[in-house]
Amino acid sequence: MKQTSTQNQNANIVGSLWMIVAMACFAIEDVFVKAAAEFLPVGQLLIFFGLGGAAVFAIAARATGTYLLNPDVLSRPMRIRVVFEVLGRLFYALAIALTPLSSATVILQATPIVVVASAAFFFGEQVGIRRWMAICVGLLGVLIILQPGSDSFTPLSILAVLGMLGFAGRDLASRAAPMSLGTAVLGFYGFLAVVAAGILYWFYEGMVLAPITVRAALYLVGASLVGAAAYAGLMKAMRTGEVSAVTPFRYTRLLFGVACGLFIFGETLSPNMIIGSLLIVVSGLIILWRSRR
Repeated sequence: MKQTSTQNQNANIVGSLWMIVAMACFAIEDVFVKAAAEFLPVGQLLIFFGLGGAAVFAIAARATGTYLLNPDVLSRPMRIRVVFEVLGRLFYALAIALTPLSSATVILQATPIVVVASAAFFFGEQVGIRRWMAICVGLLGVLIILQPGSDSFTPLSILAVLGMLGFAGRDLASRAAPMSLGTAVLGFYGFLAVVAAGILYWFYEGMVLAPITVRAALYLVGASLVGAAAYAGLMKAMRTGEVSAVTPFRYTRLLFGVACGLFIFGETLSPNMIIGSLLIVVSGLIILWRSRR
C-alpha cells in the first residue's frame, strides 16, 4: 500500500514537471506567433503554422507506427472538437496579434473555469455551491480585466474571450473523444484545424499573400516545433499523474506569458489586470481543490 502511494506521488511529481514544461512551451509558442504576425497576415500565418505542427506530429506518428487514418477520427466528439479547435485557434491567434500578449494569456486562464461550468450542463457533473461561487469569482476576474463600459475598454479584447471559449469547447469534446486516439493523432488533427482556421480567415482577409522573409520563416518554424512540444508535453502530463494534482500547474502559463509580454514586448500590467488575474487563478485552484475532495 505504501509502495503504491509512493508510486502515485512520484507520478504526480513527474506529471507536474511535464505540465510546467508544456506551459513554458505554450508561452514561447505565443511569442513566436506574435512576432510572426508582424510580417505575415494572420490567415497566412495560421496556415503555415498549422502545416508545420501537423508535419511534426505526422513524423512522430510514423516513427511510432501510429495509424493517422483511424476511423474514430470521424466520431461525433472529434467533429465537435475540430469546430471548437478552429474557433479557439483563430480568435486566440487574432488576440495575440492585435492585443497585448499578457492580457490574452491572463484571459485564457479562465478556460478551466468555463470547462467546469459547462460540464455541469452538458455532462451532468455535480457542481456544489462552493464551486459555483468560485466560478462566479473567476468570471468576475475576466470582467475586471475587460472593463466593459469603461473608457479603457477595447472591443479587440473580446477576441481573447472568444478564443478562451473555443478552447473550453475543445477540452469538453476531448473528454468524450475515443481513447483509441493517441497524442500523435490528436496533435495532427489539432494542427490541421489550425490550417482550416487560417484558410477561413485568409478568405476573409481578401486572400492577401505576403512574401515570407527568412525572419518570418524562422518564427514559423519555431512556433511549429515549440507548439508541437507543448501539445505533447500537455498530453504526457495529463496521462502521467492524477488530473487533480497535475492540472493546477496549468496556471504557470500565466507567469510565463506575462513575463514574455513584459520583457520581450515591453508591455505593462494595470492594477485591474493584476486583480483580475489573481481572482481567476484563486477561483480555479478552489475549483480543483473542491473537485479533488
